[in-house]
Amino acid sequence: MARPAEPVTLTLASFAVTKQAYVRLTRLFRERHRRATGVDVRFRLAFAGSSVQARAVSDGLPADVVALAMPPDIERIVQAARGALVRPGWRARYPNHSVVCETTVAVVVRRGNPTGFSGWEDLARPNGARIVVANPKTAGVARWIFLALWGHRMRRGGDAAARDYVTRVFDNVVVQPRDAREASDVFYRQRVGDVLLTYENEAVLTNAVVGEDKALPYLVPSPNVRIECPLALVDGVLEKKPRAARDAADAFARFLFSPEAQAEFGRVGFRPNPNLSRELPEHVRESRSAGVRLWSVDGALGGWPEAQRALFDPGAVLDQIQSDVGGRRMEAQRAAASAASAARWEGVGRALFGWMGGGGGGGGGGGGTPAAAAAGGV
Repeated sequence: MARPAEPVTLTLASFAVTKQAYVRLTRLFRERHRRATGVDVRFRLAFAGSSVQARAVSDGLPADVVALAMPPDIERIVQAARGALVRPGWRARYPNHSVVCETTVAVVVRRGNPTGFSGWEDLARPNGARIVVANPKTAGVARWIFLALWGHRMRRGGDAAARDYVTRVFDNVVVQPRDAREASDVFYRQRVGDVLLTYENEAVLTNAVVGEDKALPYLVPSPNVRIECPLALVDGVLEKKPRAARDAADAFARFLFSPEAQAEFGRVGFRPNPNLSRELPEHVRESRSAGVRLWSVDGALGGWPEAQRALFDPGAVLDQIQSDVGGRRMEAQRAAASAASAARWEGVGRALFGWMGGGGGGGGGGGGTPAAAAAGGV
């Protein structure tokens, strides 16, 4: 009697808002693969901000598969290990340039839409809606949102207009949580802010999780960015494992591009690739009927290498805008603190010298300046 195949364990590192999808998908794959091969594939799942995951894998997290929020995060792993972890040709390995799921940017508002949000321009009103958005330094969602904002204005007025517009939007940001899931918690549960900028899939899933009585309306502005989320195998880790593990990792990656898996992505709020699945979820059908148009980084911004260099590299536009906004806020806080301190001391001086002047019997009255009170009462 043949011995049963040894089980294998794979570690998947992905970004925060994919947890629900990959919990379901790994279970589906495990059952399918066991029936087909007799090999039981067990999964360890790790979720965090996309940039955090990229750094963790580069620094030694033994992930076998990475499914991150944007191509530059996988490229960061390629470059950090000089191709020893993820191979440079990773995008050509799987269908659709290894983009396994898609989404776009959604704007979640409070019930009744009290700020009157109707489109991108409303986010930049002076002293306008208080915006919650994740931190671009730790979360892929925030960099995608930055691109959506930048592309909206750049297409209508060029880079200078885009910089001015995005700066005005960031002037209205009140908190920047670590990732999309934490941003949802801040907005939904802690009730901070008037508007949440997030993934469409995160808005769909959060509304389903919190229930109809706590669900919040969201809008998908148009035109909007096509958010493409890729995956790659970490060959440098898999090469040290048995052949069964390497085969299982490749089979899992290919399974994710199947119609069954794409439909599952759609059920938790993502946008299935229409070339891979004909089953379109309700939120995608609604978006299409509303005429929402999507543009790609490759088509509108010259591709990811150019967008990364111009906008997200150290010292580039994102850093400049955040430095500008942060610097002006610190200056305003210092000015406010200085004015408050001056007002307090003026109150102390008036109380002190007004009492002394009145007690000296020589006139002056309690309402004069400190100098006048001192001259009349001493």
